[in-house]
Amino acid sequence: MKIEERLKELGIELPEATTPVGSYVNAVRTGNLLYMAGKGPGLPGKPLPVGKVGRDFSLEQANRLARDTGLSILAALKAELGDLDRVKRIVKVLGMVNATSEYGSQPEVINGCSDLFVEVFGDKGRHARSAVGMGSLPRGIPVEIEVIVELEDDAPARVAVAAKAVPKARKKVVKNAVKKAAGKKRL
Repeated sequence: MKIEERLKELGIELPEATTPVGSYVNAVRTGNLLYMAGKGPGLPGKPLPVGKVGRDFSLEQANRLARDTGLSILAALKAELGDLDRVKRIVKVLGMVNATSEYGSQPEVINGCSDLFVEVFGDKGRHARSAVGMGSLPRGIPVEIEVIVELEDDAPARVAVAAKAVPKARKKVVKNAVKKAAGKKRL
């Protein structure tokens, strides 16, 4: 079954992919691995959830925020690849939970994202994982998750295509500059 069909069957509508708010990109590909930048639970047009798990958010609320973060990751992944069927496997998940110092249920929080990946991708969604507590996260968000994904084929991700175009354009500019400089010397 195609992943798009699976999402519809599950009643899941992916949010709009968010764009990076700093000097980084949503994904970097090396070989057949795609490293996704960390994402939080914020959705475009909605207030950013802020606070600590164990004080401001219950386990159930934090689990839901981790699931929402997984949806943001899937949206960014789809924007990068164009087609979620190119995912061969979710390899690794790093889940970070902004929690009180005595909080110890980070794995149960990050299950919100892990369970989503298994629902969507089946066995290809089963992954290695770390779930850790943090004293703080950017902008006070309660959860941040990053993912490493193995790709099914050798076709480049969109970000890789753009990155390859830059050196070609740079070569053309240098070549034209050399020609221009050579022409001036003859005068």
